[in-house]
Amino acid sequence: MSDMSPAAPRVASVAVSAPPHRHRQGDIAAVFAEAFLSADAVVRRQFTGIAAHTGIAYRNLSLPLAEYRRPRTFTEYNETWTATARRVGLDALEQALAAAGVRPGEVGAVVTTTTTGVSVPSFDAELVQRAGLPGHVARMPLLGLGCAGGAAGLARVHDYLRGRPDDVAVLVSVELCSLNFQYADTSVANLVATSLFGDAAAAVVVLGARRAREAAGPALVAARSRLHPGTEHLMGMRVGTGGFAAFLSPEVPGFAEKHLPGEVHDFLTGHGLTTADVASWVCHPGGPKIMEALDRGLGLPPGALARSRDSLAEYGNVSSASVLDVLRRTLAAPPATGSAGLLLALGPGLTSELLLLAW
Repeated sequence: MSDMSPAAPRVASVAVSAPPHRHRQGDIAAVFAEAFLSADAVVRRQFTGIAAHTGIAYRNLSLPLAEYRRPRTFTEYNETWTATARRVGLDALEQALAAAGVRPGEVGAVVTTTTTGVSVPSFDAELVQRAGLPGHVARMPLLGLGCAGGAAGLARVHDYLRGRPDDVAVLVSVELCSLNFQYADTSVANLVATSLFGDAAAAVVVLGARRAREAAGPALVAARSRLHPGTEHLMGMRVGTGGFAAFLSPEVPGFAEKHLPGEVHDFLTGHGLTTADVASWVCHPGGPKIMEALDRGLGLPPGALARSRDSLAEYGNVSSASVLDVLRRTLAAPPATGSAGLLLALGPGLTSELLLLAW
């Protein structure tokens, strides 16, 4: 791998920030069951059972837990989203810049991603000003990529920096999933979404190739996106008067197990590698069934997804920010220099996003 990395951008730091309302999974499930499902004891028991088997210990929320008992309008929730995104996005970015030793004025591009709230101008406009980034910074806001957004955003950072080896680019993901919960929906898909998703932001600072010696993280060697046709019905969000309503088909784990291994093997083969050469698997922790599907489909060694499971336990599924948290955990205990890594996420579309890493 080392012969591929000198001309590649390199990760300098990753930081995560979350709203302060942090609760145990069981306490969250109890309040949500009361708020959403109090009229149906059978569905309520079904929901609490699902929540208890997610592998999640804690989640952070954008509102105090008791406030989720009161339904709010899409307008109210989106106003909360905007204010909270402003705080946690800025905090994550400032932490990442400080950890990388990069001044705000050095940043040439900012990529942002979210699927849980919307504003025009996009939330990066205020982020640029509050963080002190240059007024001429290149802005690339991404909306609607869901859980694949963190990986896709990092790929766009890679693309930008390949042509600007002296530059710095940052990625900021903000996902406040609790502000999308649907009070009137007792479908299994909504029960699963309500039991899985949490709130957090993540930021990554990446240096161009000529500055890469200053970076502690892996080189971003190559990226690949794959849109799988005819799969739009499996995962996504329906946007209506009640806000962004997530839908998640039980077919997704089976799809991942069947189709992702071929994508991964083809991508690695193009770089002269096999799965046996991958020392670090930086995978989005969609949920227990998704990780089990990846384990089986890719034949991963024991513990390969330990950091993904740790991230899920600590924050829940925080959509596009999750894979960036897994990257942060990998940076804290990296593999040997010269090792290969693979960053992987699956999102609505269905879209798979792959990035080859060189440590």
